[in-house]
Amino acid sequence: MDLTLYLVADADYVAGRDLVPLIENAVRGGVTAVQLRAKNSSHGDFLDLARRAAAVLKTNRVPLLINDRVDIALACGAAGVHLGQDDVPPALARKVLAKGAVIGVSVNTPEEAEEAERQGADYVGAGPVYRTSTKDTDLPVLGPEGIRRIRDRVRIQVVAIGGITELNARAAREAGADGVAAVSAILGAPDPEQAARGLRNAMGTRSPRRRI
Repeated sequence: MDLTLYLVADADYVAGRDLVPLIENAVRGGVTAVQLRAKNSSHGDFLDLARRAAAVLKTNRVPLLINDRVDIALACGAAGVHLGQDDVPPALARKVLAKGAVIGVSVNTPEEAEEAERQGADYVGAGPVYRTSTKDTDLPVLGPEGIRRIRDRVRIQVVAIGGITELNARAAREAGADGVAAVSAILGAPDPEQAARGLRNAMGTRSPRRRI
């Protein structure tokens, strides 16, 4: 899976706006994977949103991952799930999901990354790399050096997340991240397509022209 530019599409962050068109625009700008997060949505609303997002992304072969909810991932045919430290363990999720499903895990330390890999995770989302206002957390900020320490301890892909902007995305990549994840840098921009393209260019990875 190409995790170069990973959009965390947070329904709560865009409250009052339709998230699916924003996802479409971001993919046009070069987003390579999308994680759908809807912490405060009802089961029905989350499933409806997931199915709509899955339909849009399928046409452009961009994988959809569902945050936390293995049941929603199964119901909408997502490529996999992204799990937090307090969610279902990766090994258990693997037993429920379809063969070949992708599983990611949020980590803040090399030890957590090693445990995620041991349990069968395909990648880890390491962060926060920088201070961020899009998610309440008291976890230590890693910085590029923290990304480097995690990169040195696991063989699976590492995605840098937390406070990623055009100004610091390249530093995260140079520290060993296989990709960077963004919420506000894309969804908070007036033009998500242009914002995604800017992030790709900042990392030194040219943004492909995509059509949906």
